Formats: sequence, structure tokens, C-alpha cells
Amino acid sequence: MFFMKTGVTFIIGGARSGKSSFALQKASEISGRKAFIATAEAFDDEMKARIESHMAERGGEWDTYEEAIKVARVVNEVKNRYSVAVLDCLTIWLSNLLIRTEAEAQKDQTIKETLRSFTGSIKDLGDLRLFIVSNEVGMGIVPENRLARQFRDLAGRLNQDMAQLADEVYMVTAGIPIKIK
Repeated sequence: MFFMKTGVTFIIGGARSGKSSFALQKASEISGRKAFIATAEAFDDEMKARIESHMAERGGEWDTYEEAIKVARVVNEVKNRYSVAVLDCLTIWLSNLLIRTEAEAQKDQTIKETLRSFTGSIKDLGDLRLFIVSNEVGMGIVPENRLARQFRDLAGRLNQDMAQLADEVYMVTAGIPIKIK
């Protein structure tokens, strides 16, 4: 089977597994301008402090783009201006989409279209190396409510699509990266 080079490294793992640190470490090895695309929002003081701590850890060599919804637009914006970018994290972005999509009847279709748009945006990155971080959500029990099951199903499909599209895939567990592709 022939694989097209995409410039994407996909990093997946559980919460607090070390996946973001690993993504930053790998991306820092690449010379040139660096962008960090953050999907989390500071809804409370604890999250605000967490975001500030992460920004301080990255240091001054990283330009930060905070975008909770229009991630494809930001990827398109940075791909011709930077050598490397880290997108952290797909599952937070997906939860943002689920929460903000109003009409229940249109939610599934609207989100699927947004995910397809994102996937399309990373198929032609030019010279940009993109490190995408996501949570593995399929190793637990079947969620009890519809929204949680919808999230799990969409995240599972998105993670599969990213792994298929990526040149390299790492699973990080207990701070240890394992290359799986």
C-alpha cells in the first residue's frame, strides 16, 4: 500500500499520559518558526492557571494560537508561515464542537462536516510539520448517556482518520512514547 507524505505526526494517549510534552519535545527538534494551536478555553481560574503554566513551559520560541472551534482555519493560516506546529488537542476541540452545536437534529451532520473540513486542511501542509495530540477514549466502558456515547464515537472515528493520514503515530502511556506507525 502506498502512503502519501503528509507532514503529520499523530500522538495519542490517556489523560496526563505525557503526550503533550512528547509532542513539544519532538516538535522542538525541528528548526524554524514554531506555532502552538491550543483548543482549550479558560472557563475557570484553575483552567486559566493551567493554560498559563503550559504557555510558560513552551517559552518564547512558540507563537500561540487559541482557537476552540475553527481549527481548520488556523491550520491553513499557519501552514505557510511556520516550520512546525503542535495542535493540542483534538478531543478538547471535539467537545467544544459538541457543546456549541445548537440544534440536536443537525448536530451530528454539522460536526461530521467540520471534521471532514479539518481532515482536508491537513492533507496539504506544504513544508509544515504538524504534531497533532489527542486523547484515546476507546479503552473504557460504554458511556451511560447519549452525548458521551456520541463524543466517544466521533472521537474514535477522528482518531482513526488521523492515524491513517499521519506519517507517524505514537501512543504515550505513563510518559513513555511507543511508536505504532
